[in-house]
Amino acid sequence: MIKLSPSILAADFSNLSNVVNQCKQAKVSMIHIDVMDGHFVPNITMGPIVVKGIRSIAEQKLDVHLMIEKPEKYIKSFAESGADIITVHIETCEDPNSVFNQIKDEGVSAGITLCPSTSLEKIEDYIDSVDLILVMSVEPGFGGQTFLPEMMSRISEVKELVQRIEKNRPEISVDGDVKLENAKEVLAAGADILVSGTGIFGTLDPVKTMRKFLAFG
Repeated sequence: MIKLSPSILAADFSNLSNVVNQCKQAKVSMIHIDVMDGHFVPNITMGPIVVKGIRSIAEQKLDVHLMIEKPEKYIKSFAESGADIITVHIETCEDPNSVFNQIKDEGVSAGITLCPSTSLEKIEDYIDSVDLILVMSVEPGFGGQTFLPEMMSRISEVKELVQRIEKNRPEISVDGDVKLENAKEVLAAGADILVSGTGIFGTLDPVKTMRKFLAFG
């Protein structure tokens, strides 16, 4: 059974309650929230207050992706705002295990991710310490980019690493130009969770599109 995590970065921010309702109608179990700080990535998006607002109306798990410097300073705020999963970039962590422990101490699942240009070796020592590995198939910071084809093999490489773990294997999520046209290939490569923004909210009927994604499972 696949999981779909619609990325609200591509949705209508003037009516987030409708966006959450669309996710409910489609019966998705997660919502992906991209947090950007204008430092680690050029854009600025949303903070804990927006997460708290979404939490107040959403039944789904909130899958929060921190594209920010010094994530350890903000983990408590995002956890208290209602995040169920907090994913941090290896590039931003001086002491990754300390950050993962901090997330777990807040009662939240911990995720790790890396930029496409970062060597996969950077996260190999930490994959048995997290609950989720997010493979970025575009450079972080902007929506609407094109899937980097070389990241398909990275998904498979991450899958191989995960399969070496005897128990409590982390799930593999893929984010970046995931759409109906390439979803099957992404799943075949090893993804457990599909994150899609414009691939859902850029279509005429987001609910229908989400249901088509889920039908691949």
